[in-house]
Parts: sequence; C-alpha cells; structure tokens
Amino acid sequence: MWTQQLFRVEKPIIALLHLDAMPGDPGFCGSLETVLAHARADLEALQAGGADGILFANEFSRPYQCVPDIAMISAMAYIIGNLRPMIDRPFGVNVVKNPIATIDLAAATGASFARNSFSGAYTGEYGLFSASSGEAARHRQALGIPDMKLLYKVNPEADAYLAQRDLRIVAKSILYGGFADGLCVSGSAAGSEPDDDLLASIHEIARGSGVPVFCNTGCNHQNVYKKLKRCDAVCMGTAFKGPDGRVEKEKVVSFMQTVREIRAEL
Repeated sequence: MWTQQLFRVEKPIIALLHLDAMPGDPGFCGSLETVLAHARADLEALQAGGADGILFANEFSRPYQCVPDIAMISAMAYIIGNLRPMIDRPFGVNVVKNPIATIDLAAATGASFARNSFSGAYTGEYGLFSASSGEAARHRQALGIPDMKLLYKVNPEADAYLAQRDLRIVAKSILYGGFADGLCVSGSAAGSEPDDDLLASIHEIARGSGVPVFCNTGCNHQNVYKKLKRCDAVCMGTAFKGPDGRVEKEKVVSFMQTVREIRAEL
C-alpha cells in the first residue's frame, strides 16, 4: 500500500496543521507574519512529537467559500513555501470546500497528497456544493503531478448528500472510478468520531483494492486503538491542541507512543 511506502510505517498518523484565518477571512488577525509564526510553532511541535505526516488546511477560513478568494489561496502558498525548508516528512494540503484549488496548491508547494471532497453533491450551512471526480483527475494530470495522491472524503463533515445514499455504496462508487488514492470517513463535524461500524465496513469494502481507508475526524488518545483496528491511517488535529488552540508537543508525543504500542500489537 502506498501509505507504507510514503510514510515508512504501518497505519500512519497524519497531523492536521490548522492555519489561522487568512487575509480576507473575517477572523484574520491583520498580520500574515503572525499567522506564519503560529504555523511554524505548530509544525515544530508536530514534527518533534513524532507525527508521521502533516496536512495543511485553512481550518479557520470561516465561513467557508465554495469558490475561495485568490488572496486566501495565495496566503496558504506563501506560508507553506516559507515553512518548506523545515518540513522533514511527507505533507499534504486541503483548501476547504475547493478540490481544484487544493490540487493547484499541491502542485505549487510540492505536496505528496491532497484531501478534499473530490466527488459528490452536498448541502449544508454553506449552501450547495458539487465536485466532479473526472475534473479532479484530469486537473491533476494536466498539472503534471499524476503521482500526487488524492484522498477522497466519503462523507464530508457537517454536509449531507443532496440525495441520501448509503455511504457504503458511495465508497464502492468512488473506488469504481479508479482514481481515488484514499477514502476518508468522517464524523458529523470536525473533532467528531465516525461510526465504528461504518469505518470497519468501508475498510472491508476497500480491502484488496490497494486504496487505504482513513479515519478522517475524531481520533484521540482514548479511542485510537479501536479506530486503528478499523482503518489504514488517521487524519487528526483537535486532540493535539491545548486550550489556546495551539499544538502541544507533549500531547503528540504521548499519542504517538500509544500508536507505536498499537502497531506492535497489530
């Protein structure tokens, strides 16, 4: 499986690096250098703590836009570009609610993987949203990065399919297309854990396909054992943060120690 080759471990833990609000966002602090300083500190803590990979996301560009401002995407590229010399493990990107911008950002920064809703039609607090896997696959090819991995969200957090479908059928349909490099199974919101039976059943559906299944939200120190038994990798961010919203290295260290013990058992 490609995750083992890229991250050099079984069941890798990809840590979310949640960027502060960007220029143009209502919550922007007014200083891009402050945003960069916070990102640098979080990156140092995540890498020193032993996370296997990093995923940069504009978590605090709220309220989200289906067509994000160019200023926001440019700011993300600026921050990742400045941090690039520090990054010593595989990293990916996620422009929330914009799969094509995510692929563009991956190409610009040299990311190894990208996570987004690359297929489906949804509705939620931010209105209607649709994505075409055909467009995503062709855009990746056109940019000359066919080996950059696309992690498809089977069920985006806080959104619902316009036509209610069994998520197991959705997973099979995504796999049938042949261009998904990963399936991400989410809870109902950021930091909310996915249903264990759903995670396990999609893991079983993907078995033998070479496509890893990710627990996309809600993994933490208490539930990591049961989650890792039901998936191939984890994306997580909330459980690494302190009360001030910044990453705490000690939380990363203790979590990764637990993960190493679990890997030895599994």
